[in-house]
Amino acid sequence: MIRKMKSIERGELEKFLYEAIYIPEGTSPPRTIINRPELKVYVEDFGTRAADVCFVAEVGGEIVGACWSRIMNDYGHIDDETPSLALSVLKNFRRRGIASDLMKKLCTRLAEKNFKRVSLAVQKENSAAVRLYRKLGFEIVDERGTELLMMKRLGDD
Repeated sequence: MIRKMKSIERGELEKFLYEAIYIPEGTSPPRTIINRPELKVYVEDFGTRAADVCFVAEVGGEIVGACWSRIMNDYGHIDDETPSLALSVLKNFRRRGIASDLMKKLCTRLAEKNFKRVSLAVQKENSAAVRLYRKLGFEIVDERGTELLMMKRLGDD
């Protein structure tokens, strides 16, 4: 089930922020990595800005995925009018269409709120994610070192 995140569930975003960090095969970073300023912007005071929108995927009463947006100066930043999004689905629930459903719901809601586009950053080597984003209408607008900056125009689903 895809639904809007409840305000009492905002603490879940930290778990999903950590899960959203792309880690190639190897050692996982410590969970405290999400306390770095460049990552805290994704969750700090979430729900206080116009573009703060979050949908979660729930299976058997457990939140197994989250997709959220906000306007912030993050890796996916384009400008102060374009929300950036973050997406994370727990490993055991991937490849079931949950990520696609979450992103479609989020993009629809942002369009309803009159945002014209949404952006994200993804590691170039995360080919599964790049394929998913392309399938959902995101286009590469810039390459930044090991990352791709992608954008989707809203209202053209």
